Amino acid sequence: MDFYSLFAYPVLYILPAYAANGLPVLFGGGAPLDMGVKIRGRRLFGDNKTIRGTIAALVSGIVVGAVEWPFMSYMLAISVLLAVGTVFGDLLGSFVKRRLDMKPGARFPFMDQYGFFVFAILFALPLGHIPSVYGFLFLILLTGILHVLTNRGANALHLKKVPW
Repeated sequence: MDFYSLFAYPVLYILPAYAANGLPVLFGGGAPLDMGVKIRGRRLFGDNKTIRGTIAALVSGIVVGAVEWPFMSYMLAISVLLAVGTVFGDLLGSFVKRRLDMKPGARFPFMDQYGFFVFAILFALPLGHIPSVYGFLFLILLTGILHVLTNRGANALHLKKVPW
């Protein structure tokens, strides 16, 4: 395997999902996406999932794909699916947390680190152009490392209340 197929291509492929997962921390806030709706006395998603954050996630993922488009013409369509999958995975995690009566910001192992990643890949999978098995293994490792580093950084900069 060469450097491009093992490291560079997988990173370029997943960048729209990384942007969609990370940028709501900077551009989110405002009205909650669930508008306060409750199911059996529990919020649908909670205050941390906002309309502005959801829009920021979708737009940022698509913009990254648009930047990559001149180099990989299929990435714009894939980036839309990666962004939508990222948002779906993140909202699903919040929905499940609320059903389990977990407080906002509480740790939810695996779902916190990889929920967005798994659903982003699942949504984009039908369009193909996926990284190799080794590329995916690299992305799993990279995603875990970046999750720890970016969340600790966002917490240190007071962008997030918790470092996870």
